[in-house]
Amino acid sequence: MDEKIIPFGGITRLDVPVDKVLDAAKDWCAESVVVIGWDRNGEFGFASSAADGGEVIWLLEKAKLELFDVEVES
Repeated sequence: MDEKIIPFGGITRLDVPVDKVLDAAKDWCAESVVVIGWDRNGEFGFASSAADGGEVIWLLEKAKLELFDVEVES
């Protein structure tokens, strides 16, 4: 990364490039990962490193709680 660029770590209303999100996740996501999204054709995609479906659901529910817990400024 260019030394003159400081990554913004806060909340933004702007989309972030997929590659930037996936590269950043590699730094802290060491045990289990769930990736969900839309492909270039607009089709839903899903992948997980966890074999246990219960763990995948737990991770998704935890993500929902984190999203709902974000304080949004009006």
